[in-house]
Amino acid sequence: MGACLGRLGWTPEAFWKATPREVAAALAGLGMRPGPGAGRLARPELAALMRRFPDEVGTEGGTGDDRTR
Repeated sequence: MGACLGRLGWTPEAFWKATPREVAAALAGLGMRPGPGAGRLARPELAALMRRFPDEVGTEGGTGDDRTR
């Protein structure tokens, strides 16, 4: 995120609208490569994240997006 906002001059909105593939391509253009451990999550790690951050809509009719709270 820092490289996209700082070195590339993206706005936060542009960063959050970009796909992971677009971010990776932009970083590759800067000569940056993913570090060790980067890549896909194993299923148990994904399941743990899904339990911790469910995509359920609350009873108040919200979107489930914590960034607006």
